[in-house]
Amino acid sequence: MAKSNMNQDILKILMSEEEIKNRIQEMGDELYDRFENKNPMFVGVLNGCFIFMADLVRAAQLKSEVEFIGVSSYKNATKSSGVVQITRDLQRDISGRDIIIVEDILDSGNTLHFLKSYMETKGAASITIVTLLDKPSRREKPITPDLAGFEVPDEFVVGYGLDYCQQYRNMPYIGVLKPEVYSK
Repeated sequence: MAKSNMNQDILKILMSEEEIKNRIQEMGDELYDRFENKNPMFVGVLNGCFIFMADLVRAAQLKSEVEFIGVSSYKNATKSSGVVQITRDLQRDISGRDIIIVEDILDSGNTLHFLKSYMETKGAASITIVTLLDKPSRREKPITPDLAGFEVPDEFVVGYGLDYCQQYRNMPYIGVLKPEVYSK
């Protein structure tokens, strides 16, 4: 394993780099089967999606486009405020397109509930929600992923794109952050 000064802040590892890699390949294969004869647009939810989305798009091997949208509902907190704001809007027209929303984690559901409605009003032909992690115990909105990598317990997870105060995204695994790190 590479040197890291972040490992000391991790209580336990939930998913190893190898487990993540294997699951993303399975998800890519499933997306290929669903969209083989279509030209979907992957829409990544910034910032957390970037590592997962890069690997997922490569694993899917679909003729497709990528786009990004920035939203915020956490503002460096550990719990969603419930108010979703667009911080970076879509740059291209999505009307009539098959959209694959790529998110790092489906937690409260506030962000993805908002984004699904937003993209429906923009005229998307279909919307498929893909998330690396699903944390149903925290759900506040009636939304479920169409494809999820792993279900996680109600613990504060970081790594592989997921952050705490913009840090830990670059860890190659998903781990539980020690409570003393985020309760300072």
